[in-house]
Amino acid sequence: MTTFPETTHSVTNQPAPRVEINEYTANSALMESVAAFAPDADDQVLKTIGAHVGTEAFQRDAQIVNTQTPVLQSHDRWGQRIDHVAFHPAYHDIMRDSLGYGNHSFAWQNTGQGANADRAARFSLFAQIEPGHTCPVSMTHAAVPSLLGTDLEDFWVPKLISTDYDPRLIDPAEKTSVTFGMAMTEKQGGSDVRANSTVAEPSGDHYMLTGHKWFCSAPQSDGFLVLAQLPQGLSCFLVPRVLPGGERNPFFIQRLKDKLGNKSNASSEIELNQTHGWLVGEPGGGVRTIIEMVARTRLDCIIGSTAGMRQSVAEAAWHARSRQAFGKTLIDQPLMRSVLADLQLESEAATWTMMHLAAAHDDDSTDGQGFRRIATAIAKYWICKRGPGHAYEALECLGGNGYVEDFPLARRYREQPVLAVWEGSGNVMVLDVLRAMGRDPRSAKQLLAFFEGALGRSTVYDARYEHVASEMQQALNTISTQDAGAMETIQRRGRVLVEELAVMLQAAVLIRYVPEDVANAFVTARLSESRGREYGAMPDGVALETLVERA
Repeated sequence: MTTFPETTHSVTNQPAPRVEINEYTANSALMESVAAFAPDADDQVLKTIGAHVGTEAFQRDAQIVNTQTPVLQSHDRWGQRIDHVAFHPAYHDIMRDSLGYGNHSFAWQNTGQGANADRAARFSLFAQIEPGHTCPVSMTHAAVPSLLGTDLEDFWVPKLISTDYDPRLIDPAEKTSVTFGMAMTEKQGGSDVRANSTVAEPSGDHYMLTGHKWFCSAPQSDGFLVLAQLPQGLSCFLVPRVLPGGERNPFFIQRLKDKLGNKSNASSEIELNQTHGWLVGEPGGGVRTIIEMVARTRLDCIIGSTAGMRQSVAEAAWHARSRQAFGKTLIDQPLMRSVLADLQLESEAATWTMMHLAAAHDDDSTDGQGFRRIATAIAKYWICKRGPGHAYEALECLGGNGYVEDFPLARRYREQPVLAVWEGSGNVMVLDVLRAMGRDPRSAKQLLAFFEGALGRSTVYDARYEHVASEMQQALNTISTQDAGAMETIQRRGRVLVEELAVMLQAAVLIRYVPEDVANAFVTARLSESRGREYGAMPDGVALETLVERA
C-alpha cells in the first residue's frame, strides 16, 4: 500500500510579498533628489505617503481597481440617459487619498521654489503603485493654468485645488471640490487637433458644442477642457457635466475604451449635441490656451513612467534577494547583478531628470521657460519610450512569476506604453522639439548652456558634448533656412538628434547632482563607445555594487 504525504508540497524558495515597505525611504534616488530640488519639502509627509502606498492594503486596492474595472451605465432602470461611470469603492478610496495629499494642487497652493518638485515626489509615490487614477489627478492639476486670468477662474480654480474629494455628479456650486478631464482628440485627426470638426455656436453668454470626441479622458469628471471650431479657428471651452441649477449637460458617453493597460482609469468616446460650453481664452486661440495644460500633463507622463521604473526595479531586486538558483541567491549571481544595476541606472537617470524638470517649472523667467519648453519634450520622448522595455526586463527577472497577473509587473508592463502615447507619441514629441528650436532658438541655447555646465568632469561626456553641440547647431541652421529638402532630412533623422539630446540631458543632470560613482556609471554605460545594447550588458568601470544597493 502506497503512503502519501499529508500535503503534496510545501512552498519554498519563493520571496515574501513586497509589502509594508516605506516606498519613499526605500528610494534613495527620490530622497536625494527631493533634498536637491525641494529642500523645504516636508520630509515627514513624504515618509507618511511612502508608508501608506507601501501597505498591503493599498496594494490590494491597486490590484482590485485594475481587475474590477470601471463600468458604463448609460441608462437608469426607467430608460433615462444617465451616462454614469461606476467604480469599485477602492478606486474612490485611492482618489480620496491622492487628492488629500495634494497630488493635484500642492504646486498651486505653495508657489515657492521647489513646490513643483515636492508635488512631483508625492505624485510619483502614488503612481508607483496605482498609476491609472493619476490620469484625472494630472488633468485636474494641469487645468489650472488654462483658467488663470479668465472670467472662469474665481469659480472653478478654488474647487480644482481643494484637497477634498466628492465624486457625485451634482451642481458644481454645491461642491467644495471638482476634478477635470479633457476632450481634444477626434477620430479623423488624432494628434492633428486643427483637423477637429466639433463646432461651437454662440448662445447668450456661452456656446453650444456639437461633435464627437474619439478620446475623452476620465469622463466621470465634473468638467472638461474641450477644443471646438469657431469662425476664428480652433478654440478652447470649459464643458461642465452638470449645469448651474443641477441639470445634466448633454454629454453622451458612447463607450469606454477597452485598452491594453491603464485598466483602472476610464477612457471614453463621447458625443456632444448642443452641449453647453464656456469659452476659455480668445476665440481661435484654443491651442495657445491649452498648451500649458499639455505641458503639465507631459511632465506627469514623465513622472508616471519614472514611477513605473522604480516599481519595476524594486520588485526585481526584492525577488532577486530571496530567490535561489544554481546554488546561489539570484542577487549574488554576476549576470543578475549586472541586469539589476542597469535597471537601477535607468531608474536613477529618470528620477533625477524628472525632479529637475519639475523644479524648472518653478522658474518663470524667460530662460527658465525656454529650457523647460524643449527639455520637457525631449524627456517625454525618451523616458516614456524607455519605460516599456525597462518593465519587460524587470519582469523577466521574476521569470514565470513576472508574466502572471498575480504579480504587479505584468500590469506595469501593460501600463507603461500609455505614457508614451498619451499627450504626444514619439514622432509628435520629436516634431515638437524641432518646432521649439525653430520658433524659439533661445530654448536650444538654454539647453546647450545646461549641458555646458557639466563640462570638465568627464572626458567621455566632454567629447560627446562637442558632437551634440555641432549636431544641434547644424539643425538650427537648417531650420532657419526653411529649405524643404533639408527640412525633410532633419525630420527623417529627428529621432537620432532627440535621443542624443535626451541622454545628454540625463548625463548633465546626474553629473551636476548625484553621487560621483552613479554619474560616472551613467556616462560609461550610456555615452561611451563600449556601451551595451541590452540591459545587463554593462561595460567595465561601472559601480555595480553601488547601483545594486540603491535598487
